[in-house]
Amino acid sequence: MSKVDYCFSNDYMVLRPDRAGPFELLHLLFSPKVGRNRAVDCFTSTEIRSFLRRLAIFLNLLLQILLLVLAGPVAAIGAAVEFALNFIDNMLQGKMEYPNRSSATYRSLTGLIDGRVDLDKSIAPADSRCHAALCVMASKVAYENEAFIRNVVTRRWQMEFVKFFNCWNEFENAYTAQAFVFCDRAAADAELVVVAFRGTPAFDTARWRADLDPSSYKVPRLGRAHAAYTHALGAQRNLGWPKWVEHVKGKPRRVYAYYAIRDAVKGILEANGKARVLVTGHGSGGALAVLFATVLAYHREKTVLDRLAGVYTFGQPRVGDAMLGMFAERNLDRPKKRHFRFAYTGDPQPRLPVGESSPAHFLHFGLCLHFDVSYNLKVFMEIPGEPSAMSSAAGFVASRVNAARELARGVHLGYSRSAYFREGWVLLLMRVLAVALPGLPFHRMHDYVNGVALAAQIPKDG
Repeated sequence: MSKVDYCFSNDYMVLRPDRAGPFELLHLLFSPKVGRNRAVDCFTSTEIRSFLRRLAIFLNLLLQILLLVLAGPVAAIGAAVEFALNFIDNMLQGKMEYPNRSSATYRSLTGLIDGRVDLDKSIAPADSRCHAALCVMASKVAYENEAFIRNVVTRRWQMEFVKFFNCWNEFENAYTAQAFVFCDRAAADAELVVVAFRGTPAFDTARWRADLDPSSYKVPRLGRAHAAYTHALGAQRNLGWPKWVEHVKGKPRRVYAYYAIRDAVKGILEANGKARVLVTGHGSGGALAVLFATVLAYHREKTVLDRLAGVYTFGQPRVGDAMLGMFAERNLDRPKKRHFRFAYTGDPQPRLPVGESSPAHFLHFGLCLHFDVSYNLKVFMEIPGEPSAMSSAAGFVASRVNAARELARGVHLGYSRSAYFREGWVLLLMRVLAVALPGLPFHRMHDYVNGVALAAQIPKDG
């Protein structure tokens, strides 16, 4: 990539771990002229006088380099672990089957941790939790392969599967975004059209790197947006967010997430005058979901925006600055609230990317619907502070106490409530390990499923 790739932005800073050698890293520590550093794409005249800010960039680049180096080995280990767990799970169910990674029964680690795929039958359509319950389960199922998703949507949910999207990233020359679209019934008669984005897979360190990366662009009229999520959603080199992407003759035809999904949803809405749209995702999938809705507003896509029933995100990281937040709130939460951002007390992802909390840097926007360790739901403007497990003795002790409480709760819920909350052997094993290794189980997708199911209601405003 060259700096002309970012000419759609009037202010940008993109970290380049692929070009960060010893000289570039040392240059960051000793020179404020970051615009002349090959490891940082920004305007040549850019200077950062603050040593602490340069040190933060230095450390972030080191971490990204490490994650890139580990990408291959971790992916191989992850594939082996998932294969072994699927094989063991098959044996425990009395099926002596050799796991097939593309089959409708093969599960990702997220699906093995929490095997639930059925919708909670106790939640009626008129219930305030109905949309959130559908979205949280769709966000969980989004981690699985296409055959698995299709099977769940059509056979378990008795709904209409529309399409699975595997989407190209122009800046990384790779497929880095996946999503699927489904309707609550046949498209012509549907009342709901749901778009669910996949989050970061458990063993994909290249995607972990994107979650940690503080790179950003400032786009006129929109604000400063997270670069990695902007790339994954389908931003174009040199152009940013044109309203349409035309295929260039002689080049491969690519599927870009925003454009392909927008056109699919518009096609359904134009043929159906009553359907409304839900957009959802967990983790980085939640980031893509809220950016998808924000770019719809940026392009003034009234066909979709006027029929948008809600954007439900779970464990969503920060995606932009105060200006982008105000733009999103103005278009998504007026005249009524449509952006619902859920966070769980032990989930670190909503605190990413780590950095300065000022209007010029990454901030959350909208209301935060926060579950504590007992699944009590409270509404905040920001995620309530928690002591870090690594930075203090109090945090070290608190993280282990919470892990022990989660283990006890996991055993208790399945018997005190119903079999729907009974945790499988993989999840219980991870809860045991979490007492010594805070941060497990991965993703906490199951905690969002439980939290929504156990909530008395989902607030629709502040």
